Amino acid sequence: MNRLNTTQTVVPAEIFARRVTARLSEAEADLDYDISERLRAARERALSRRKVVAVPAIARQPQQEAAAPSGKRNWWRAVVSAVPLSAMVAGLAFFNGVQADEGASEMAEYDATLLADELPPSAYTDPGFTQFLKIAAQKQPNDKR
Repeated sequence: MNRLNTTQTVVPAEIFARRVTARLSEAEADLDYDISERLRAARERALSRRKVVAVPAIARQPQQEAAAPSGKRNWWRAVVSAVPLSAMVAGLAFFNGVQADEGASEMAEYDATLLADELPPSAYTDPGFTQFLKIAAQKQPNDKR
């Protein structure tokens, strides 16, 4: 499915190699005869030492054979890929439940604090409430002394 397209990766490399070869060929005309002969001999030695990379047998198989393994392997692959997926879903469900419980307990705590307070809930929406809090904050340090 997600296969690396070798023609797309080889093409930029080939383009670069051709550009380098063209530049080197242009500069070769300016070199002395003995230098150009030494370079030619070095090229021939490098080409003779070049390693030939064997293509693995798996890569030579047609696409249809590689894409359609036997039924037993296909079933096992489905089971193996379903196990981590199901573990992830179970973990997400667990964390969602824990988070919902914590959120509900926090909301219950806020509600209990609000209802047990001396101020009625409508006081918190009053525009003068912030002024009341500032005055109360100023009075508290003076009262403690």
